[in-house]
Formats: sequence, C-alpha cells, structure tokens
Amino acid sequence: MTEQFFKNQLKVVELASVLAGPAVGMFFAELGAEVIKIENKKTGGDMTRTWKLPSEDPASPYSAYYASVNWNKKTYLLDLEEAGGREQVCELLRDADIVITNYRTKVAQKLGVDYETLSKLNSRLIFAQLNAFDEHSERPAFDVVLQAEAGFLYMNGEADGPPVKMPVALIDVLAAHQLKEGILLALLHRMQTGEGSYVSTSLFESAVASLVNQATNWLMEGYIPQRMGTKHPNIAPYGDMYQCHNGKAVLLAVGTEKQFKHLCEILDLPGLLKDESFNTNVARVKNREALNKVLAEKIVHFEAVSLLEKLEKKGVPAASIRTMQEVFDLPTAQAMVLEERLSDGTAGKRVKTVAFNFHPKNKQ
Repeated sequence: MTEQFFKNQLKVVELASVLAGPAVGMFFAELGAEVIKIENKKTGGDMTRTWKLPSEDPASPYSAYYASVNWNKKTYLLDLEEAGGREQVCELLRDADIVITNYRTKVAQKLGVDYETLSKLNSRLIFAQLNAFDEHSERPAFDVVLQAEAGFLYMNGEADGPPVKMPVALIDVLAAHQLKEGILLALLHRMQTGEGSYVSTSLFESAVASLVNQATNWLMEGYIPQRMGTKHPNIAPYGDMYQCHNGKAVLLAVGTEKQFKHLCEILDLPGLLKDESFNTNVARVKNREALNKVLAEKIVHFEAVSLLEKLEKKGVPAASIRTMQEVFDLPTAQAMVLEERLSDGTAGKRVKTVAFNFHPKNKQ
C-alpha cells in the first residue's frame, strides 16, 4: 500500500541537485507521486552524475552516486537562464503540488523560481526550500562542511586521532527528513484550507537538531563531547568492541543493569556484579578501561557467532561488524533494494528511502 499512496494524485517538481533535495523527491516517487527532475542543461545535469568510483565508466551519463537518490523520476535537461527553459518549468509548475529547490535566494530570484514568483503562478503550490546555513546566507556548502560546522567532525574519531568524517552524507539525509516532515505538514494544511505553503530547513539546523544527547551534555553539564571512537560517553559497555577467538570483532551495546547482569552470566563473570567499580552504569563509565580489559580477556575465548547467539537469547544488544556485502546478504536489506533500467541501459540499483509501512484501517 505504501508505494501507491500518492498514485496519480501528487505532482512534484524537483529543482534541487546533489543529495538532500533529490532524496526528498525520491521519497515521494516511492510513494507513487509523479516526480519531475529539472537538471541544468548547461552543466550536463546534476553534478553527481560525474561523482564516479574509479571502476565506473567515465563515458556513462550516470554514476552510482546519482542513482542513489534519483529513482523513477522524469528528467528534463533545461537551461533556466534561457526564456524557453523558464517557460517549460513554469508550465510544469502551474499544476504542480510541490516544488523542491536548493537554489540560493539570489540565484532563485534571478532565474524566476523564487517563492514570491512561483506562489503567484500557483497559489496551491508547496514551496520546499533547502538552505545550507539559513535563508539569508549565500554561503555554499557540501555535507562535510556542515559536519564540521555543527560539531560532528570534532567529536567523531578515535581519542588519539584527528576528526573523522562520517562515511555517508548524513547531514543531507537528516535535512531531507526534516523537509519531508515539513512538506507533509503543508499537505495537511492544504487539505484543510486549500492554501499552498512555504516550507524550509537548512543543513545546519537539521544537523544541530540531531545532536540530541551530545548537545544536552554541553547545555546542561558544560561537557564538550570528545572523540571516543565507537564508545558512548554516558553508557558502558556501549559501542565497545572486542576480538573473538576466530579474529572476528563483536560490539556490545549494554544499556540496562539487567543486560549487564546477563552479559556477566554469559561470560562467567559474577564478581563484576558485586564489584563497586562495575556494578552500576555510572561506575562502569568511570572505569571503562578496566572493565574492557576484564571483558576482553573473556570474550577472546569465544567464537563470534556462538557468542552473538548467546547474547541474543539473553536479550543483550550486540553486533558483528559487517561489510556492505554482508549487509546486503541479509534478507531485510535485500528487500529494500530498488532496481531500474536507466536510459543508457545501465542497471540501476539503490536503497529505498521509505523504510516504514503504512496500512490504512481495513486495508491490511
């Protein structure tokens, strides 16, 4: 039901490029909306068409990166600096429901695709704007710039190493989610009033909104989060990794005292439950290094698969460290792959952006 929700009911025009905006467009495409992507003819289209791995065909008009957020869209290469290109876009927007854009304000005004102009063209239009920093800033940025500016880079990495970028453009993904939520609220408002809306978010605000406990550690306790690798500043053992007998690593995420008790039972470490250095989470966080030494000495005698099975049976959160191939060996991940034959014959594959199921009452 989810993939057909907006079938023949919603028309989306995407003026955005790179990742965040196109991810929003793909979200609606997955839900059955007609999504029309406008790319800059003068530059050969969305810049991510050229963001290729060394193994990709340099002559192909597509890249795997581009394919990741551009599934099932109708694409037009137009030059909005030409009258003909602007006219085509305006014609598409006359009966559109949503327009997604990441043009900077001055550029949008120059091209005639700013909110003031388009809202006069179509009063029911929902204008969804993505900014880098705020609505008044003309400062350009890519995801890694926001990872740095919003504090993610500083606190990510190993304690004795430099700041480390997250390997996914996560700030773009977070901003896409924020914009989707705003658009869905605007659709509800239009159902009630018949009016269009202006919806906007920025990469910076979306990033700051996602700092959650790391932000409150500073706001409430004056603690500046430090690089800890996979470890957690408030919980132990959480994010800590250990080598097993077969050389495989396992990661623990023990969040409750009950889970810690079960871990001790599995590892035959009953003494830890009585030791004041480890019998509460506060004590374990304080004495993490000593705790990890004790746990590592036990875990190294287990086979990874066997240990993970025991932990699962006892309800202790734990994981193996999977490669991308190992992730997509899992049936759940396989079911999230969308395929599409691109215009040059390339078999495009990407992951769904819709990761929820929706079943109206009496239609399950």
